[in-house]
Amino acid sequence: MAGAHAQSKKSSPKRWSQRVTNTSDALDLDAGVFKSRSAKTIAASLKRSAERSKRRKASPYQSAMSMLTFYLNRGGKQLSAGKKQTLERAKSELRALFGRKEPSR
Repeated sequence: MAGAHAQSKKSSPKRWSQRVTNTSDALDLDAGVFKSRSAKTIAASLKRSAERSKRRKASPYQSAMSMLTFYLNRGGKQLSAGKKQTLERAKSELRALFGRKEPSR
């Protein structure tokens, strides 16, 4: 049994977050969606993907916001301040597209 575990460990990619983004059951994302410099473009693409998905387990809003938050969290220190700001604005845009209110702080 130990050999089987070691082999499965070898075959798993180091960048599991990239695999999740590419093969998520929640959404089939448009290519390069997170490379856009426009928060509106990112939000619109995520909304479109979430509404088209037949495999998601949650509402389109929850799936889209979850993927955006996942990408933002996994980017961590690797994301520039400008990119983080764009992604945070994309959250607000996504809420507006789905007719949701901003969370109170």
